[in-house]
Amino acid sequence: MSLLAPLFISHGGPDVLINASPARHIWQQYAAAQPRPRAILIMSAHHLASEPLVGWSPRWQAVHDFGGFPRELYTLNYPAVSDEQLARQVQAKLAAAGVAAHLQQANGLDHGAWVPLLMMYPQGDIPVITLATLPRQDARTHYLLGKALADLAADGVQIIGSGSVTHNLYALGAPDAPAQPWALAFADWVATRLEQGDSEALLAWQTQAPFARENHPTDEHLLPLFFAMGAAQGRPGRSLHRGIEYAAVTMDAWVFE
Repeated sequence: MSLLAPLFISHGGPDVLINASPARHIWQQYAAAQPRPRAILIMSAHHLASEPLVGWSPRWQAVHDFGGFPRELYTLNYPAVSDEQLARQVQAKLAAAGVAAHLQQANGLDHGAWVPLLMMYPQGDIPVITLATLPRQDARTHYLLGKALADLAADGVQIIGSGSVTHNLYALGAPDAPAQPWALAFADWVATRLEQGDSEALLAWQTQAPFARENHPTDEHLLPLFFAMGAAQGRPGRSLHRGIEYAAVTMDAWVFE
C-alpha cells in the first residue's frame, strides 16, 4: 500500500464551508487526487485532554461546538464510521513508544475534525480515529506522538493534524480586512522552516519565531502541526495553500511528502 503523506490543515471557522475561502476547495482537490485511505487518524485542536486519548465511535456525529454562525451550519452532520481495532492498534503503538494512552468510546467529532473531513471525504465511509491534543504538553511531546505512529502512513492511514498556523481570536477583523503584519511574519517564518525541514527551529517556536505569543496566546491550535511533522519523521513540508482571512486567521495547509 502506498504511503499517505501526513497533512496539517488550518481549519478556520466552520463558516469556511460556506464563505468565499478557497481553502475548502484545496482540501477537496487534494483528497480527490490521492489514493483512498483505509482509515483516517486526526488530531484536532478542539479535542483537548490532559492525557493521550485515542477515540473511536460506533458512529460519529458532528458536534456543533461553536456559536454565532449562520443557521445552516448547525444542520450539517458527518456520521462517519470508525474502527475499534485500529484504535486499539494506535493505543498499542503508543504504548510501545512509552506513551500510556487510554481508549475512549466517544460520540462526536468537533468542528476541527468534521469540517475538513466533510469536504475531503464527504461520504463518511472511511473509518475515523481521533487522538486528543494535549494543551499542557509542549511541541516536542506532540512531535513524538506523531513519530510513534508514523508507520501507519505506509499502511494506508491518512494522518491529519488540524489546527491553525495563527490563532488569536482577539485580533479578528472583517472578512476583507488586510492581514495583520505580525500574523504574516509568523506564518512566513513557519513556512520557511517547514520547507527547509528545520524541525528543531519549529519545535523551539516559542523563543525563535517572531510574534509567537501575539499569534498563539495559547498553544493548542499549533500543537497538531508538530504531530503531523512527527508522523512525517522530519520530511520537509510542501504548501498546499497559504492565506490569511479575517485579518489574523491563517488558512495554511501543508503536506509532508
